[in-house]
Formats: sequence, structure tokens, C-alpha cells
Amino acid sequence: MATTDFTKTYQDFLGAFPMDTKAIQDAFKTQAALSERLSKVALEAAEKSTDLSSKWAKAALAKIGEVSAVKEEPADYTKAATDFASASAEMAAEHMAAFAEIAKRVQLDTVELMLAAGKDMSAEATAVVQKATADVTAAAKKATDEVQAVAKKAAAAK
Repeated sequence: MATTDFTKTYQDFLGAFPMDTKAIQDAFKTQAALSERLSKVALEAAEKSTDLSSKWAKAALAKIGEVSAVKEEPADYTKAATDFASASAEMAAEHMAAFAEIAKRVQLDTVELMLAAGKDMSAEATAVVQKATADVTAAAKKATDEVQAVAKKAAAAK
């Protein structure tokens, strides 16, 4: 049984449908840039969260140091524990609010990036579609002209 090499047929087929590889490269670059910006937002948030956690831990350790110090009167231990609990609750509220601000900033930055990316991708898609439409129209016109020329030759030959 003979095998047929379809390489030429496949090349002709792909040649009939023009493809803009630059558009694919541009889309890849746009996606990579978006990923880089999103990574930057995430890394900044992680850095701020880590700094905040560290400050909170240092403050809590300082307060524990005050609780564990030797006191003159037994009632002073109760007061130190109460003061620690009060300070811990206050620190927790402050730090949780700061974490919420970090999260809000990340959310706002992400929404801004996604909206900008959507606009960029929409503009790129519009340009690609317009170019593809022009290319396909030109290819169709060329094919129509060639068919008409062949038809005229065939009619003239009769």
C-alpha cells in the first residue's frame, strides 16, 4: 500500500489562511506583563503582611515581658494580666484593621490591573480581527478574480 505525503497539501492549506504570528506574540507579551504586575501586587502585600505580623509579635512579646516581671504585691499580678489582656485586644483590633487595609489595597490594585488588561486585550483583539478580516477579504477577492479569469478563458476557448 502506498503512503501519500500530505506536506505540500498541508502547507498550501495553511497558506490559504493567513495567520498573524505577531498578534500571538503580542498577546503573550501582554499576558506576561499582566502576570508580572499581579505578582508584584501579591509580593508587596506579602511583604507588608509579614512586616505587620512581625510588629505585632514584637509588641505582644514586650507586653508579656511586663506580665512576667516580678511584682511587689499579689494584686499587681492580676492587674498585669488584666492590662495584658486589654492591650492584646487593642493590638488585635489595630493589627486586624491594618491587615484589612492591606487586603483592600490588593483588591483595588487587582481590579485596576484587570480593567486595564481588559482594555488592552480588547484593543488588541479588535486590531487582530480587523487585520484578519482585511486579509481574508483580500484572499477571497484574489480567489474570486482567479476563478473568474479561468472561467473567461474557458468560455473563450469554446
